[in-house]
Amino acid sequence: MKSHARVVVIGGGVVGASVLYHLARHGWTDVMLLERDELTSGSTWHAAGGMHTVNGDPNVAKLQKYTIELYKEIEELSGQATGVHITGGVLLAATEARMDWLRGVVAKGRYLGLDLEEISAQEAAELMPLLDPKQFVGAVRNSEDGHLDPSGVTHAYAKAARKLGAEVHRFTKVEDIVRREDGMWRVITGKGEVVAEHVVNAGGLWAREVGRMVGLELPVLAMEHMYLITEDMPEVAEWNAKTGSEIIHAIDFDGELYLRQERGGMLMGTYEKAAKPWSEYQTPWNFGHELLEPDIDRIAPSLEVGFRHFPAFQKTGIKQIINGPFTFAPDGNPLVGPVRGLPGFWVACGVMAGFSQGGGVGLALANWMIDGDPGADIWAMDVARYGDWASMAYTNAKVRENYSRRFSIGFPNEELPAGRPLKTTPIYDLLSAKGAQWGVAYGLEVPLWYAPRGARDKFSWRRSTDFEHVANEAQTVRERVGLMEISSFAKYRVTGKGARDWLDRMLACKLPAPGRMALAPMLKEDGKLIGDFTVANLTDDADRSSSQDWMIFGSGIAEQNHMRWFEKHLPGEGSVNVDARGLSLVGLAIAGPTARKLLETVTRADVSNAAFPFMAIRRMDIGMAPCLVGRVSYTGDLGYEIWMAPEYQRHVFERLMSAGEEFSIGLFGSRALNALRLEKNYGSWAREYRPIYGPLEAGLDRFVAYGKEADFVGKAAALAEREQGGRLRLRSFVVDAVDADVIGDEAIWFEGAVRGWVTSGGYAHHSRKSVAMGYVPREIAEAETGFEIELLGRRLPARIQAMPLFDANFERMRG
Repeated sequence: MKSHARVVVIGGGVVGASVLYHLARHGWTDVMLLERDELTSGSTWHAAGGMHTVNGDPNVAKLQKYTIELYKEIEELSGQATGVHITGGVLLAATEARMDWLRGVVAKGRYLGLDLEEISAQEAAELMPLLDPKQFVGAVRNSEDGHLDPSGVTHAYAKAARKLGAEVHRFTKVEDIVRREDGMWRVITGKGEVVAEHVVNAGGLWAREVGRMVGLELPVLAMEHMYLITEDMPEVAEWNAKTGSEIIHAIDFDGELYLRQERGGMLMGTYEKAAKPWSEYQTPWNFGHELLEPDIDRIAPSLEVGFRHFPAFQKTGIKQIINGPFTFAPDGNPLVGPVRGLPGFWVACGVMAGFSQGGGVGLALANWMIDGDPGADIWAMDVARYGDWASMAYTNAKVRENYSRRFSIGFPNEELPAGRPLKTTPIYDLLSAKGAQWGVAYGLEVPLWYAPRGARDKFSWRRSTDFEHVANEAQTVRERVGLMEISSFAKYRVTGKGARDWLDRMLACKLPAPGRMALAPMLKEDGKLIGDFTVANLTDDADRSSSQDWMIFGSGIAEQNHMRWFEKHLPGEGSVNVDARGLSLVGLAIAGPTARKLLETVTRADVSNAAFPFMAIRRMDIGMAPCLVGRVSYTGDLGYEIWMAPEYQRHVFERLMSAGEEFSIGLFGSRALNALRLEKNYGSWAREYRPIYGPLEAGLDRFVAYGKEADFVGKAAALAEREQGGRLRLRSFVVDAVDADVIGDEAIWFEGAVRGWVTSGGYAHHSRKSVAMGYVPREIAEAETGFEIELLGRRLPARIQAMPLFDANFERMRG
């Protein structure tokens, strides 16, 4: 084993082998994989081997499609059979609510290029003869489902990588990982030491242990997972003989089951409600090609449903029950990417659907390491979506919940309770007493809406019990004044003598003068959006030689992601400091036509329009509390954001609410805020603004200072996009909806063909319109007619709303 390598990949399962292969395929051949035992010795060897393209996140679905298409390539290059069987499959619905969800999957598949088709239960039975059509209300046919040989696929990746120059070392256990002063990593094994520029933790069941070697506690947990294999079934033999093909896959969501043919019998697996973690705190290093003791009683409720839905199982015996551990992250998606604060240390773990996602994970990570960018929008898999709050106990609670709900319907207005409340602001109890219905953002409890006594969300794809109450909150803002808790925003303080010059390079906007704010897109080197901020200049004077003081406000869910980006680009001489304030700075917002009058009653500062115009920011006392107040509002109305240390939040809240009685103040939550921003055509981070869109495409080019002297990151690419016109355009639509509104990822039709996709939407209560935002090709972005948006299986007429529905001239906001 050589003593130096550019990359060391730790873990010889399907994910580690995929990472190794993709690095070698992209030209990095000085790479090696270290496996403590034989390849596939963790979860890979006992996996059921199913693969599918459907995923809740469309960007992950694209990578799953890539993974399945990759198998032919690695089989040909390696000469190793992968055992791939593309049988197709059916996704089954036993309820109308599930069928509504499947219709959304079909619509999403239209713009992703997935071959999905809604069919009847009877048609499903003609494709999959073991099911009883009377147990279902409908189904979706998927032509790209299938299964494979887990060991064959893993060895194919490894053999292909070796042919390209990579090395694979089996029976080489990593004992420790130590970072040297020069930034290189010492990977210490039982067979010697390797010095590497990059280390990839693809440790699977041992990902936590590998992470702990560098002081990292990853939010992953292994769960026991069972599937059974039946004895040979005459129904299977008859179908094989009759059709010359295998019985196709089936996913019975309501039964929490998946099924496929296994030789002359069938394989049936379950994600049972009685989920059981395995080795909760530490994975034994000596665990290998072993299985866990089966527990048929634990999966009995699911099997009872399965035997009813698939009656042929009642007449056959069980040949084997497989029970083995698989790792999960709290939301069930992988953990992929660079780790903040550990340059050169990467993770690729928590990939429970390794044979659907492993190829995509390997591709994204290789792109990221070599090109500095994953080459796709993989936010749903980015390790940066979790912060320090994702503790071991939190992870345990959320993984149990996610596992037990893996085939459950996730309604758009449903909030899951496990691991909550964890992070709360000082006024959590006061807002709860006012009827706050809570959601969660980056671990923090956030008010969604305020319910009268006895009212609760009724989970649905259609407008629910919150509809009229959210409407009242929106009207409060538009007609009087509303107050909202905004601590979930990310807040960054940027200081130091080099702060201004650094921000001028990092942000694409023209930087504001002291006491002013500006909307600030942040771009990657390829000119695509990586941030959407408000930047505030708190410096006392404009002298660049003095120490600078700035604030950046942005999306709370991206805090870890953006801090990773900031720190990557900090100058080495220490002239700039960036501090994520988190809950050391909390906030309240007031908005509405009487917001200024309310503010005047709680401060001695001059907040007239002349003295405190739109996009101004200054320090002032609110009541007795020192605060930072900015005149800006995501509602699109006259409004202010008020920031304070947490010890002052109760005082400021009570002072505003008391003074606001004169103006009939009311509370509003994030659902009302969504309704308000939609009628202003305001996009949001992680929906309209993502790393796959350029500023021109996203409608943010008016905030890009193309002509400023600073050579900001992505400037050349942004100029090229402006010159070439970009490929897409973000547009707002008014939809002829009836009792449901878009939530995102619906298909946009134009003149009978799918041409775009919805990014977000909802009902704009003040304007009484159903609104969708989404991307369409630029050549049709000015069309006045011809658009439809597919919602719950129906194509609804839609019209581009070029001007905001509310305050199109921005008079309220600026007045």
